[in-house]
Amino acid sequence: MNTNEQAARGLVDIEAYLYRAAHLSAARRRVAAFTEQTDGLTHAQKRDIELWYLEEQKYVARLVTKHIADSIGAVEAANRVRFGRWLRGTLIAMAVITVLTFVCTAVVVGSVT
Repeated sequence: MNTNEQAARGLVDIEAYLYRAAHLSAARRRVAAFTEQTDGLTHAQKRDIELWYLEEQKYVARLVTKHIADSIGAVEAANRVRFGRWLRGTLIAMAVITVLTFVCTAVVVGSVT
């Protein structure tokens, strides 16, 4: 892997980290606002709710990421199949054109002599 590829990968990793941090920060704000509005919760209960909510958000984010990766994999597989069919069709067409060229050349040469 060259320097440009390493830098690009590093930028993707940094972007993913920043996105994850922003998502968790927003989740913390949402759950903090919820627990502040709810009366009668002890500090331990609020902390438990916050921890559960953040873990649930991480779990959902992993599920979404896995679903996206699976979808991308399925699309890539479909594109590989489609390209393989196109390539096979092109190869067959080129073979037919080559055979027809030889046949036509043989007919022309045969008719001249």
